[in-house]
Amino acid sequence: MTEQFWQGVEQFNQQEFYACHDTLEALWMEAVEPKKQFYQGILQISVACYHLNNLNWRGAVILLGEGIRRLGDYQPIYEEIQVTDLISHSYQLLQTLQKTGAEGISDLVNSLTANQASEESNQEICSMPRIIRVNP
Repeated sequence: MTEQFWQGVEQFNQQEFYACHDTLEALWMEAVEPKKQFYQGILQISVACYHLNNLNWRGAVILLGEGIRRLGDYQPIYEEIQVTDLISHSYQLLQTLQKTGAEGISDLVNSLTANQASEESNQEICSMPRIIRVNP
């Protein structure tokens, strides 16, 4: 994977979702399969998180579902990325969004921000997905 890809991963993990989209979109547009769909899945999850932060429930739900679906064929690990973990955390967020509904998105985003600030490690608490790199 290129330095540009790892830059996008870093942006994703720093919750700089718009920047991640810009970084990875250039790679996605030039890529061929199988990487093209892999990039698109990560892009869709990134944009979903961007929508979530902007209180766009519908955009977040749709793109999380699409991103999860696109990454399914790349499990458990692809190009040093723990894809199964990314899918699992994204799916947990999707389920939480579906239970919360559009009317509860503001409270959910506030909760996610508070959980991140307190660095909770409890698996029961929903959090934003992260991309985990397997040790090379």
